Amino acid sequence: MITRRETTRVRRVCVAAWGGAAVSWELSTPGMLVPSLATCAAFLLLATGCALHIRRGLLAELRRSQEIAGAAQRALLRPLPGRIDGLALAAAQLSASRGAAVGGDLYEAVPTAHGIRVVIGDVRGHGLPALGAAAAVLGAFREAAYDERSLGGVLRRMERALGRHVRDRARAEHPSACPAEPESPAAEEFVTVLLLQIAADGTLRALNCGHPWPYLIRPAPVPEPCAAGGRGSAQDPAPQWAAAPDPEPGPGERSPQRTVDVRPLDGETLPPLGVVPLPPVLRAHACGELRPGETLFLHTDGAEDARDCAGRFFPLRSVLARAPLTPARLVAGVHAALLRHTGGRLADDVALLVLRNERH
Repeated sequence: MITRRETTRVRRVCVAAWGGAAVSWELSTPGMLVPSLATCAAFLLLATGCALHIRRGLLAELRRSQEIAGAAQRALLRPLPGRIDGLALAAAQLSASRGAAVGGDLYEAVPTAHGIRVVIGDVRGHGLPALGAAAAVLGAFREAAYDERSLGGVLRRMERALGRHVRDRARAEHPSACPAEPESPAAEEFVTVLLLQIAADGTLRALNCGHPWPYLIRPAPVPEPCAAGGRGSAQDPAPQWAAAPDPEPGPGERSPQRTVDVRPLDGETLPPLGVVPLPPVLRAHACGELRPGETLFLHTDGAEDARDCAGRFFPLRSVLARAPLTPARLVAGVHAALLRHTGGRLADDVALLVLRNERH
């Protein structure tokens, strides 16, 4: 993709080259000085007009490229709705490739008869070369999430879609070595995938293929105050999860510190898709529940693996403990902290997806 800086550089080179050639020719030719200077000025004006014409053409091409990239982004990572069946959602994606709006990370959340099904994944590599595998896997999920009764069936459909993409890519890159038979050599490409299913009662079931487990964020328990002068009794209610909304900070103020419990979900992890075939039996793993007022933070490994100039990893867990709980503000806060930590230079694509249970 052509950037504005490249457009400016091309224009300056054209003007300097044409103007230098014209001035050198005129000044080296015997004759009167005034006509030579007038001819030089005419050549410079002509060079400036040509450079402006080239600039307009390059800017038009840049706008067309940006429109195409935006259309590809909307088709692949279409904007998620703000709410799905009582769950508030927010997501963001950052590409490590300069000038690219999309990359190898993928995410989606859809309401089905079996609950809300969520996927987040990361294709080997980053930027535009990983776009094809991401589109194949995400397209298979969007179809299978509604049709398959189990998460295992959804994952198998995604594996078959990735296999077809890899074989087609291998044939396209090596046509002489890859005839039409299915046993043709395969390209080296795999995808880490996390599949989640959130039932109506908040129960979580998951299938994880080499992907980072999400974080469950919930407010710390606040005990009920005892009666004045009393020592409490056995009938005092148990601590409840405080889910008060975050107050908006004033001008120049920081967000107030909150006490929250941030812990990663855990369970059995399978190899990434494309490395080895899936096992014959796939059973989704029960990994707790998402209660009202609790938040689930999903991410790709580009977030926790991001480093600053001193080589320190991004402290994602501590950032989550200080960030607001509302999904949009949580995504924005982690996004800003990630860019500050890396100085705006990401080494890998990053995808963030937040779901908050706001059911009563």
